Amino acid sequence: MKIKSSIKNYNYRQYILLAILLPVFSFAQDSYVTNSETEGSFELASASELPNIYIDSEDFKGVHYVAEDFTQDIERVTGRLPQLNTSVEINSETAVIIGTLGKSRLIDRLAGSGKLDVSGLTGKWETFTIQVVENPMPNVKKALVIAGSDKRGTIFGMYDVSEEIGVSPWYWWADVPAKKTENLYIKSGKYSDGSPKVKYRGIFINDEAPALAGWATENFGGFNSEFYEHVFELILRLKGNYLWPAMWGRAFYDDDPKNPIIANEYGVVIGTSHHEPLMRAHDEWRRYGEGEWNYNTNPKNLQQFWREGMERMGDNESVVTIGMRGDGDEPMSEGTAISLLESVVEDQRRIIAEVTGKPTEETPQVWALYKEVQDYYDQGMRVPDDVTLLLADDNWGNIRKLPNPEEEERAGGYGIYYHFDYVGGPRNYKWINTTQISRVWEQMNLAYQFGADRLWIVNVGDIKPMEFPTSFFLDYAWDPEKITAEDLPEYTRKWAEKQFGKEYAEETANILEKYTKYNSRRKPELLSAETYSITSYNEAERVLEDYSRIEEQAEEIYDEIPERYRDAFYQLVLFPVKASANLNRLYVATAKNRLYAKQGRAIANNYADEVEQYYQKDAELTEYYHNELADGKWNHMMSQNHIGYTYWQQPEEQSMPEVKKIEVPEEAAMGIAVEGSTNSWPTQAAKGQEAVLPMFDPYNDQSFYVDIFNKGQEDFKYKIKNKEDWIKLSSEKGKVDDQERVLVSVDWDKAPKGEHEVPLIIKGPGRTKVQVLAAIRNPSEEITGFVESNGYVAIPATKYSEKTSGDNEWQLVPNLGKTGSAMSSGKIKPGEEFSENNPSLNYDFFAFSSGEVEMEFTLSPSLDFLDRGGLRFAVSIDGKEPKILNLQEGTGDNWDTSVANNATVVKTNFNLESDGAHRLKVWAVDPGIVLQKILIKTEEIEDSYLGPPMSAKAE
Repeated sequence: MKIKSSIKNYNYRQYILLAILLPVFSFAQDSYVTNSETEGSFELASASELPNIYIDSEDFKGVHYVAEDFTQDIERVTGRLPQLNTSVEINSETAVIIGTLGKSRLIDRLAGSGKLDVSGLTGKWETFTIQVVENPMPNVKKALVIAGSDKRGTIFGMYDVSEEIGVSPWYWWADVPAKKTENLYIKSGKYSDGSPKVKYRGIFINDEAPALAGWATENFGGFNSEFYEHVFELILRLKGNYLWPAMWGRAFYDDDPKNPIIANEYGVVIGTSHHEPLMRAHDEWRRYGEGEWNYNTNPKNLQQFWREGMERMGDNESVVTIGMRGDGDEPMSEGTAISLLESVVEDQRRIIAEVTGKPTEETPQVWALYKEVQDYYDQGMRVPDDVTLLLADDNWGNIRKLPNPEEEERAGGYGIYYHFDYVGGPRNYKWINTTQISRVWEQMNLAYQFGADRLWIVNVGDIKPMEFPTSFFLDYAWDPEKITAEDLPEYTRKWAEKQFGKEYAEETANILEKYTKYNSRRKPELLSAETYSITSYNEAERVLEDYSRIEEQAEEIYDEIPERYRDAFYQLVLFPVKASANLNRLYVATAKNRLYAKQGRAIANNYADEVEQYYQKDAELTEYYHNELADGKWNHMMSQNHIGYTYWQQPEEQSMPEVKKIEVPEEAAMGIAVEGSTNSWPTQAAKGQEAVLPMFDPYNDQSFYVDIFNKGQEDFKYKIKNKEDWIKLSSEKGKVDDQERVLVSVDWDKAPKGEHEVPLIIKGPGRTKVQVLAAIRNPSEEITGFVESNGYVAIPATKYSEKTSGDNEWQLVPNLGKTGSAMSSGKIKPGEEFSENNPSLNYDFFAFSSGEVEMEFTLSPSLDFLDRGGLRFAVSIDGKEPKILNLQEGTGDNWDTSVANNATVVKTNFNLESDGAHRLKVWAVDPGIVLQKILIKTEEIEDSYLGPPMSAKAE
């Protein structure tokens, strides 16, 4: 049955529909489970009551498996195990009745008698209802009924109750303890999550060596059915239904013949990755293949190989991958690829029909437009209409392509292949979680709006440590309309509450938001001593302070939280925070060692020692995770190498960054360094280059540092001569062992108006003397807006002065971006020409000079997903003619730079006709524009990774 007449019409309606409906749905809903009796509630457990659970013996095996889990979940919470019965005769006053419509005589009897409302189940996909039913059967006064429209519907219903009573989906995979209570009541009423909006929702286990592979081998002997049962349970508890199994050196069907049988019984749909056609793992070709993996030269052997895969699949519920890539996840040969691939698909579909004995279109199939395969599609290659087109991101969380709204809908629909983990250029990232759920929301929200809703799958690498974003991905896939951008902070808080309880939820959520933001600035594998500036804007110190702040919060919670939560808290929160903080400290210490050695600072050697300590600390954290955490349950899981990269692939062994130790003379010698410069005085600066601090102003009210450092072993005394009482120094004299940092600031109540320059004369041992200049600008005129300072105005995108309203307004996405939150162009209808009536954001700023200025717009690195020549936005100054800027064409950043920086910078120039107040206006033109920050440069400024901090705003 056709639900949508066309993607074009559907998407247009959906833009309008979402604008109307999104505010109506609320993620934060009251639980139907309570610990005290309410009117009409069902007593699931108490000191005096533990109802039996009834399930029809003829119901699905998977329903029986999960019913056993359900009884154990009740025991985990209450300490008491209910009795599970397979009789259809109920001989107790209260009962829990579980079953599948059309498969359970119990459920069908209740539906037939009118006792159970199944109007929301009949004919639905994966839908459940949870109802408290009065007098459902003779001699039964009250029952809790969990019924499903199909096998997974029933399973999801049980696991939904399990989660509501206090059993986390991560109870096994992250050791989250159940919430203990003696009393459980289900409130009177009917409860359901409806039908999932995305049909197939799952995970891809990839890049699994050495971490997951070592762990699975040690604990289960490999990737066998004992291992996969835990995976199946996790997917279903998260209300997913789909799996691409582990593939590197693994073969799901061949490694353990019970793997597919148990998957099918549970109801987990099995697929294979983008380069493993017709249910054959690629490693099986290494094991059993004859000849080359080349369809030009070896078609018969490949056809037989694939035919055996389809025969082995049998009736197992599957989504069959079609198409072909080169051997080892590589492109096929150029030139013949398209025509060859068309032949491959035609022959594969013939094999599917012959083996299944059914029309080909009755077997769900997917063609992954991954990497170069999307190029074939863009050049005109097509597959039959019933095949799902699996669109992909760029491996870094930026979707490459979405359905064209002008094309007719496909019977097979569209899906998305997304990444939380990746092996490849510009560098692997697979050690630790670096994913912001705000970016996942923004990109997958676009995907849903454009009709990519048949299949969502995410590469989760080794499963751990991607627990939090995996939860979000699958929760969001169930109903993208239910979780709005505004709901993201509450989603994080609620997730934290489910794992650790309400008392710690707020602080834990803040830590989760912050550490993923900090890690996404630049993934750990890409970090180096050069990443963050140790001289400009106090950047490196601010980064370390960010990490230290959340590390301290995490450690405080860990110390306070009940003992039974500590293993889970360590895995989900404390370890990623501590390990990430330590790694950043290592690289900042390396940067200081190298610069200070160059400047001749004696303290350079101390930083060399610190680097060694941080490197050892990294190993100690891993050792604890492997051997002490949860009694060694997770040995190998954190064994991905992450220090010592020299190109895209990880090093065979980790290696400490190179440091330099210097010979320090015995006699003391003074050196001076100032904020904003890598030079030092009196010897290193170029001739005529003075030591000058950045300029002070009353609006930004800065404090800048002067480092007085020792080049020798003996200590020395220093004194600073300051002729103005409105220049404040944290210290005017003292003794230096290794170095002393003196903070310079201004008493603005005393400072004169205008621009002034004050020399600070620093005297050290012998006749050493260095002059440092402190300059101020203290305007007398009235100032409004963000105030220029030291050659720039830096404005966060969310700090607009005015925003146009309406259905298509810019949307704030919390916590998205490198430094703050972001503004997304959201539901803009694609393909329309620019109009000044488009949604706009206005920013007021004040410049002290006129003439040409350079503007930099920092945006999320979104791709041209509609292939229209780039994503556009427009800007104007002071009402002048707007400039249309292009995210893809207006940047000097190539793709490697953008994804490594997790941002794309678009630059343009404007002429300010006068100094004073100005207004910048930014219009949305295309969907997918995500604006993080605006930088207006009136002169050259200091280099830094994050850019200057936010300018002060004068009201």
